[in-house]
Amino acid sequence: MHEPTGCSATVLVAMSVREVDARDSLLALAGTAGPDTGVAFLQLGDPSLSRELDRLADAGVERVVLVGVSLGTLAPAASWLRRIAAHWWRERAGHRPVVEVASRLLTSLGSAALGAVLEEVRPLTGAEPGLTSAAWEDVPAHRHQVLVCRGPRCTALGSDRTAEALVLALVERGLGDDDVLVTHTGCLLPCNQAPVLTVQPDDIWYGGVDAAAVVRIVHEHLVDGMPVADLGLPR
Repeated sequence: MHEPTGCSATVLVAMSVREVDARDSLLALAGTAGPDTGVAFLQLGDPSLSRELDRLADAGVERVVLVGVSLGTLAPAASWLRRIAAHWWRERAGHRPVVEVASRLLTSLGSAALGAVLEEVRPLTGAEPGLTSAAWEDVPAHRHQVLVCRGPRCTALGSDRTAEALVLALVERGLGDDDVLVTHTGCLLPCNQAPVLTVQPDDIWYGGVDAAAVVRIVHEHLVDGMPVADLGLPR
């Protein structure tokens, strides 16, 4: 990460696990954008957004501009970046910089695209919604939980595309969290069968799961209740 050299800093915030996989590309873009540009992660990556904001505030930075980055279909809405940044801002003890958030997400990694996104930023007010809601109080009443391995081997062999295909196939069939709860995990093993996912509580494991395999798993197993035998791994 770059140390700030002035009173202002820009942070590219990876919004989903897809952008965690693109860490090197994000760091490269930050490097071309200037010495006061860094990278943070909203989920599943380090440094977290809160930790990076703490670092910049402790260094005396007076203004921080946050740019959410989404390179696929897995990222939460841009409003989540404001929500989480505002939580940090309200809870921060000591020096608090002015925090501004780009109004739209950066969807391609290029200096021109970044410049365009930075043309419209809005400061936090402290009145943004908090991190809790009555809608998030209870465990979803899901029938199945699908664990998608995002370990190093599965990621290298395309588990980001597997996860995206899974979400899109579930949406196509009208299935939400109360039907199928999708969870990204670290290494699940067995790595030689990557990309791997498992359907619980059925204790069915699948290997070599590409986008075409995902469609079969959703249609045959999660909808029709028949595990896909030729994709299953022995237990």
